[in-house]
Amino acid sequence: MSIATESATFDVGGVRLDRPFKVRRLGHLGLNCIKMEECVAFYRDALGFRVSDRLDLSKRAKDPDEIAEIATYGDPGGYFMRHGTDHHSFVLFNKRVRERLNTISRRFAPGVTVNQISWQVGALEEVVNGNLWLQGAGLEIQRTGRDMPGSNWHTYFYDADGHTNELYFGMEQIGWDGHSKPLEMHDRGFHHRPDLPQQGEEDEVRDALARGVDLLSGSALRDEQPRTYDVEGMLLARPFKIIKVGPISLFVNDVAAASAFYADRLGFTPTEEIVWQGERCAFLRANTEHHSVALYPIALRERLGLRADSTTFAVGFQVGTYRQLRAARAFLEARGTRFVELPPELHPGIDYALHGLDPDGHTVQLYFAMEQIGWDGRPRPSSARPNLPYAAWPETISAGDAYGGETLLGPLG
Repeated sequence: MSIATESATFDVGGVRLDRPFKVRRLGHLGLNCIKMEECVAFYRDALGFRVSDRLDLSKRAKDPDEIAEIATYGDPGGYFMRHGTDHHSFVLFNKRVRERLNTISRRFAPGVTVNQISWQVGALEEVVNGNLWLQGAGLEIQRTGRDMPGSNWHTYFYDADGHTNELYFGMEQIGWDGHSKPLEMHDRGFHHRPDLPQQGEEDEVRDALARGVDLLSGSALRDEQPRTYDVEGMLLARPFKIIKVGPISLFVNDVAAASAFYADRLGFTPTEEIVWQGERCAFLRANTEHHSVALYPIALRERLGLRADSTTFAVGFQVGTYRQLRAARAFLEARGTRFVELPPELHPGIDYALHGLDPDGHTVQLYFAMEQIGWDGRPRPSSARPNLPYAAWPETISAGDAYGGETLLGPLG
C-alpha cells in the first residue's frame, strides 16, 4: 500500500485533510526518571495518579553483568498510571534501566527525558495510514503495532530533537472495579503494522471468556490515601483532582524546525509566537485549545533555572477548578514540593499556572483552564490576559475561558 505525502488530500472519516489522520488530543505522556521510588510516590500519592499496571523491566535483562548493573538502579518497574478511565495517561520508566536494556527500539537523544508524547487519533486506519504517510515523508519509524498493557494501537517516531512521538488509537478503559486487563489477554499485543480490519475489543473479551480467563484477575492497585478533603462536595484524598494531561512544553535546538515538524507532519495549527528576552517561543494546537505543545529555545533553560540536562520544559496537568489550583499549592508544599516562579508571559493561553518540581527536577505545570480558539483562529491579545505572578492571584476570578473546552464528565474520585 502506498500513501502519497505531497499534493494530495485524504478522506479521514469523511473529511478531506492534507494527511491521512487527525490528531484529536494529547492522550498520554511519560518521563524517564532516576529517583524512581520518589517519583512514583510523587505522581501517585501527591498528584493522585493511580497505577494501572507495573512492568518489571529487569526481567528483560539477558546476561549476568546486565542483571547485576540493573540491580543497582533502584526500582526497575515501568509504571502505567491514570487520572481517569483511560488505562494510562502518564507513564514512568527508570531512565538508567531503559538506557541499559535498549530493548524497546527507542533512541533517546541526549537530554531527552520524555519517554513518549502520545497523540490520539480517531480510528485504527488513521494509525496504519499515518504510519505509511510518515514513513513516506522520510521520518524514522521507531516501532508500530499494539502495546500491552493498555491495548492501544500505535506508531512511534521522532521529532526534530529526538523526542518520541506516538499516534495511537484505542485505549483500554478501566471501570468502577479498578481492574485492568488480565495478563492472559496481553497475547493480542504485537510489534508490526496491523492488517485491517481488526476484531473489536468486545470479541476479544468473548474469546477470553471462552478460554476460561478470569476477567477480574488483572491488576487493581488503588489509591490508599485517606479521603478527608471536601472538594466541591466530594471527599477526596487531596484538595484537587487532575482531570486532563497536557500540554507538553519542550526545550528545542531550533524552534523553527520543531514548529515545522508539528505543523507539517502532525498537522498542528500555529496559535501564537512570543519573544521573551530576545528568544522566539512557539505555541501550536491540535484542537481548539490555545496549545497542545509549547516550544522554547534551549538557550532559555539556564536563564529560567530549570533542570540543566533535560529538554522537558514542563509536563502539564489540568485540575478541576481555580479553587482546586490554589489549594494544590499549599497541599504540595506541605509535602515538600518546591515551586518555581516562571514568567506568566511564557505560558500564553494559561492565565493561572503553578510550576512545581518533581523529585527528579522535572517541572510540573498545574493549571485549571486554557484559552479556547474560536472560528477566526485568533488568540486573545496579551493586553487582555492578567499575566499575574502567584503572589497577586485573587481569591476568585471572572469567568473568561474558565469552563471552556473539554469538560470533566466522570466522577472526581
